[in-house]
Amino acid sequence: MHSLHVNGFDMPYLDVGAGPPLVCVHGSLCDFRIWSAVLGPLTRRHRVIAVSLRHFFPAHWDGVGDTYSIAQHVDDVIAFIEAFDTRPVDLMGHSRGGHICFRAAQRRPDLLRKLILAEPGGELDATLDPDFKPGPSPLAARFAACAEEIAKGDIDGGLQIFMDALEGPGAWKRIPATAKQLLRDNATTLIGQTRDQRPPFSKADAQAIKTPTLFIGGANTKGMLPKVLHALAANVKDSRTEMIPGTTHPMFEQAPQRYCEIVLEFLSA
Repeated sequence: MHSLHVNGFDMPYLDVGAGPPLVCVHGSLCDFRIWSAVLGPLTRRHRVIAVSLRHFFPAHWDGVGDTYSIAQHVDDVIAFIEAFDTRPVDLMGHSRGGHICFRAAQRRPDLLRKLILAEPGGELDATLDPDFKPGPSPLAARFAACAEEIAKGDIDGGLQIFMDALEGPGAWKRIPATAKQLLRDNATTLIGQTRDQRPPFSKADAQAIKTPTLFIGGANTKGMLPKVLHALAANVKDSRTEMIPGTTHPMFEQAPQRYCEIVLEFLSA
């Protein structure tokens, strides 16, 4: 593990392999360890730099303060790439990390060579969603319910609400023990996430992305995530979309070999 001082914060990261740099940004409740299933194949051709965002493991945050937000994490990722020894980089993000990478590409395309978004998290505004309704999203209410349990000390209870909402009833019980511990290690970040103030994606946002972009999804993912992916992909010029059969939101853990084949082919094209 290495560390880079960014915006007043020590940003931990793994640096594995050799070749063109590929920076990987994890999603909610995760950290740099989430990429372990794909490190082997990816590092055969790339220098993989997997970061842990502010307040995620190995930090042990108490959920207090106003230094956790989408805006802060976007600033941190941009500053991290600016401070790194090799630019431009390929940038890959999953879920909430995909949202962060999208915003980084929107603001600083000069830092990037290619962009990979694995089911980027977020909401759509009225320009992309005909069913758009103003006000808090149902997802925000779900995060609040999870965070309330976690703040009371019921870590597993809060995580069960989150995972069952994301992957369906009984999802938490099906998760292996190692993966459950990774989620527990980052549980308090959900408290911060209730204050994210994440802006919805707009058509203008998507049309502003000029970096060559790959969207990857799980063919069996339910809910808002596939809707967001396809709406963005339809409006990011010349983007490519790949859906991996038989997988859901953690597609790179469920089908790591296929995921890596898609990513490596896109990066080498």
